[in-house]
Amino acid sequence: MANFQQLFNFIGGDWQASTSQQWLDIHNPATGRVLAQVPLTSPSEVDMAVRAASRAFQNWRDTPPPERIQYLFELKNLLEYEFDDLSRSIVEENGKTLKEAQGEMRRAIENVEVACGIPKMMQGGILENIAAGIDEYVLRQPVGVCAIIAPFNFPGMIPFWFLPYALACGNTVLVKPSDRTPITMQKVFRLLEQVAFPPGVVNLVNGAAETVNAILDHPGVAAVSFVGSTKVARHVYTRGAETGKRVQAQGGAKNPLIILPDADLEMTTQIATDSVFGNAGQRCLAASLVVTVGDKARKDFTPALVEAAEKRVVGYGLEDGVQMGPVISPQSRARIQGMIHKGLAEGAHLLVDER
Repeated sequence: MANFQQLFNFIGGDWQASTSQQWLDIHNPATGRVLAQVPLTSPSEVDMAVRAASRAFQNWRDTPPPERIQYLFELKNLLEYEFDDLSRSIVEENGKTLKEAQGEMRRAIENVEVACGIPKMMQGGILENIAAGIDEYVLRQPVGVCAIIAPFNFPGMIPFWFLPYALACGNTVLVKPSDRTPITMQKVFRLLEQVAFPPGVVNLVNGAAETVNAILDHPGVAAVSFVGSTKVARHVYTRGAETGKRVQAQGGAKNPLIILPDADLEMTTQIATDSVFGNAGQRCLAASLVVTVGDKARKDFTPALVEAAEKRVVGYGLEDGVQMGPVISPQSRARIQGMIHKGLAEGAHLLVDER
């Protein structure tokens, strides 16, 4: 194997080298430099992680919520301390700009802060006399081992949509980062190791489709949270539900912008272009269609949007003045070019050509 950093799994409180014979190179999308090698974790190793999380569940569940959140308070402080390094890590493996990466990590930390309020948020309730002679009460209880399957486009933020809440509520957690952007979460788990959660409460397995399927098929996983493409979301939801899991699968989105004639030209152009080109368009909230209402809006905004696109500075996200980084891979670039060619073949008129 080439002499690059090899990433590890974190299982039962220990870092473990994968026994997989399949590894992927992780490239910096802006420079092409190989940053690390990630293993495609086998089902047997997924089983080890799930078993470790299962063993840890009962004691963690029985830990009072005010005690559980003390770990999150410490994690929040460590994330703040490592904020710059984590942000730069996102730029290196994902390609987005440093400003975008910093915004992503700020949202991650904010989720940890919110989860620290779980002793209040997870309280149940009692309703007396809901019917004659009947009282009703609600208890919120942890479900068990919760798996998080994260996408490439927000390697720092999206795991934190789920991880701190699952932990604060008394669940144990298994995180599977994207096989294209696994380095940031590797660093986050170094911080989780410092926090010293009880062994098995937090676990990390790297991998791709086979690893995901092993998680979805495993009877010890009680719930799965996924963010990614619509196609994969359908697969995750179907396969996870077939094995009786609670599944939340968030897929892709299409976001048309409708510009009215009285819209402010400068502000609207800025908002539209930031939406279209933010994170190189690789996010579900990226506008994929702009509709101008009436001749005035079309005549005003078409040239303004064209000019803004032509002036967008594309490059390496750690360099000053760069406004947009590259897409994640050469394959993604080729796919986008193919879509442009198809549009032209079907009669589209190209206003800006940066192919």
